[in-house]
Amino acid sequence: MKNLKFILVGMCFGIILIKSEVISWFRIQEMFRLQSFHMYGIIGSAIVVAMISILLIKRFNIKTIYQEPIVIPDKKFNWGYVYGGLIFGLGWALTGACPGPLFAQIGSGILVTTVTLLSAIAGTWVYGLLREKLPL
Repeated sequence: MKNLKFILVGMCFGIILIKSEVISWFRIQEMFRLQSFHMYGIIGSAIVVAMISILLIKRFNIKTIYQEPIVIPDKKFNWGYVYGGLIFGLGWALTGACPGPLFAQIGSGILVTTVTLLSAIAGTWVYGLLREKLPL
């Protein structure tokens, strides 16, 4: 019962994803074909909200609900981010789904997305096996 609030927030998030057409394969294809601004507008809005949120957290030294400091470490550039982003984008373009909306797609009845989910889980598992052997 204590996790009910998380289930409700997740359901609301899923409804928002569905209603905003973020999980639509056609909208995702429009984005990758540069035919529509819809997805770029949503992604850009999310980036702006995240930037403002991080700015406020740092400026006002906002703490967690347990009064612990929020630490956002600086990140050093790594070519692995570029390669990973390209692989992620290619997978997103081919499948029409990224990890967040996968569950909303399955929940809305697009059951073929289960293949994408299982593939994402398998890819994560393989990365876990190879992680120590990969270059920094």
